[in-house]
Amino acid sequence: MTAGEAVAKILGALEAVDGLRPAVPLVWDAPAVDLDPEVVQVRLVATRLPLPPLLDRAAEAVRPVLAGTPWAHARLRLVVTDLDGAAFARPTSQ
Repeated sequence: MTAGEAVAKILGALEAVDGLRPAVPLVWDAPAVDLDPEVVQVRLVATRLPLPPLLDRAAEAVRPVLAGTPWAHARLRLVVTDLDGAAFARPTSQ
């Protein structure tokens, strides 16, 4: 698997995690994922709280994608770079 394919699969796996989305990079040609044999870093925006269960689900979604790749044994670092305002919205009473 190439680095580009791995990034695409990681981003695809994260689509299943409601409450997180990849962060839009400051440089448009740079993805929200950095692949290194030592550390795989994914930058995210949270749209819901609390963060710990969301990050656990994200790790569960990404880890299998890395299996059998050069990044299989890398540390996985999930970095929440921003909180969407929706994360603070409270449901209204009906």
